[in-house]
Amino acid sequence: MEMQAIPPRRVVVLALNGVYPFELGIPYRVFGTADGRYEVLTCSVDGRPVRSNSDFDIAVAHDASILETADTVVIPPCDVLSILKDGLPQQVSDALARIPPQARLVSICTGAIVVAAAGLLNDRPATTHWNFSDEFQRRFPRVRVDPNVLYVDDGNVLTSAGATAGVDLCLHIIRRDHGSEVANMVARRCVVPPWREGGQAQFIEQPMPPLASPGTAPARQWALENLHEPLTMADLAGQARMSGRTFARRFRDEVGMSPGRWLIQQRVFRARELLETTELPVDRIAAEVGFATGASLRQHLHEAIGVAPLAYRRTFRAVALAGS
Repeated sequence: MEMQAIPPRRVVVLALNGVYPFELGIPYRVFGTADGRYEVLTCSVDGRPVRSNSDFDIAVAHDASILETADTVVIPPCDVLSILKDGLPQQVSDALARIPPQARLVSICTGAIVVAAAGLLNDRPATTHWNFSDEFQRRFPRVRVDPNVLYVDDGNVLTSAGATAGVDLCLHIIRRDHGSEVANMVARRCVVPPWREGGQAQFIEQPMPPLASPGTAPARQWALENLHEPLTMADLAGQARMSGRTFARRFRDEVGMSPGRWLIQQRVFRARELLETTELPVDRIAAEVGFATGASLRQHLHEAIGVAPLAYRRTFRAVALAGS
């Protein structure tokens, strides 16, 4: 029997006055590269051109009524503090009210502030650009703000940090919808990594180390090439030619987490990829990514995403087949 074609998921991007042009283009650039799996449309609250935060206006093809047809709605950043100085404008509130209850709501950077102003982040975890996180928390104390992560996936509401974290989040959504193979393909076409290490902590302004001081990036790259080995802190510090204490401090400054936590994260990432793209048994995958046993892989995967390896494989194989 011939398989029926699956219609593309509709992504609607809501452009508000003061929108940042780069971030406005991220959804189309990323979702639009997924070989027709998504349809990306852009709207304003009234269908009229919107003022960007640059020296030009942006014409759109749709008004807010198109939000009623969305599977996913994306709110890119804009000049939120000027928009919200007197509270959320009624036109914006009315537009957000048109989003179907079952639709996925996504914000990029300070777009999360618009979502929070509408009350849609109350009692939820969320993030935004680290430079706005304190103001975000002050204005919206019911939001559980995490300034250290690149994005937060809270089911049907997802928020991201600064501009390129919006790319990370869009790739995460594709991975969630269609599996790692499709997400990796899109990442290659966009010439970006399929996922990035660490969180926002690595980008927060802080005093620069002395020029002669080596970083931990070479050691991290070496570790990624040797995940199958039982790597230790001493191994990583030796690659960086640092003492263990100096390496651990420098690593946390650059990546935003401890070397041990980062290493487990990378092993879980690689295990997920192998579960999705190969038929290797769990014990073999555990050995390939450096976990001592299949039981250890099961424990770490469950702690990371809440499922067992075979359940994860079944889910993402089904997703990949549905999206192919």
